[in-house]
Amino acid sequence: MRDRVRRLIALTRMVTRPPGATPSLSGMADALHVAKSTLSEDLALVREVLLEAGLGEIHTQVGVGGGVRFVERLDVDRVRDALDVFVRALDEPDRVTGPGFLYMTDLLFRPELVEPLGALLAERLVDRGAGLVATVETKGIPLALAVSRALSIPVVLIRRDNRLSEGSSLSINYLSGSSHRIQSMSLARRAPVRGARVLFVDDFLKAGGTARAASDLLREFEAEVVGVGVLVATASPAAKLVADVAACLLWQADAVAPTPWVVERLAASAVPGNCPGGP
Repeated sequence: MRDRVRRLIALTRMVTRPPGATPSLSGMADALHVAKSTLSEDLALVREVLLEAGLGEIHTQVGVGGGVRFVERLDVDRVRDALDVFVRALDEPDRVTGPGFLYMTDLLFRPELVEPLGALLAERLVDRGAGLVATVETKGIPLALAVSRALSIPVVLIRRDNRLSEGSSLSINYLSGSSHRIQSMSLARRAPVRGARVLFVDDFLKAGGTARAASDLLREFEAEVVGVGVLVATASPAAKLVADVAACLLWQADAVAPTPWVVERLAASAVPGNCPGGP
């Protein structure tokens, strides 16, 4: 009995980490020194317990490249706590650094706040079938990494300027929708984006000039932006330069609050037996 308990603990660890990994039944059986039939029985128990606890689901993929994949369920309590911290902090008057700008850098680089909100955006955008997450340096990086972790897809970094270390790059100039200044962005020609479906993720969106420019730049690589996710969007201007933006928080009249879809998602999780797994 003791040996099985130890084996179940190790098996749970194998199937739940790292995110997106698909360990094979044969590989896990060898690592745990058991027959595949025994491992299958153990896996069924682990699957049942994780599902009943609302932690996620284990999916078995057949075929040569198949294995076992764990799909983590959104931790709504962590999401709610993170949103509360952002709302309280961003409501402080000294957070306003200029017309239409908020200081958020100290919050964006706190993993315990950004990771659950990245998972929230990932759940909202999972049906877009994206194979990459793209962001523009630098403040969008933590949120983009959190989204990519939840979806188990890579991140591509768009630079504000050319970097010699990255070799040949393609650059474009664009008009910022928030500052109304000409800015530039570039992407290395060797970036693995050609023909990809991409999610653009950033920390802040006002008019959407950066998101649209990123979409234009990626189009030069025959890639398509299939969704935009941001932490905070402004209420004004109401008409954005990109459509269908998924924002966690809305900033209007110097107040920050969760967006309607976020409120609806949190309310749905409060209904007994209702655990939505998508947008």
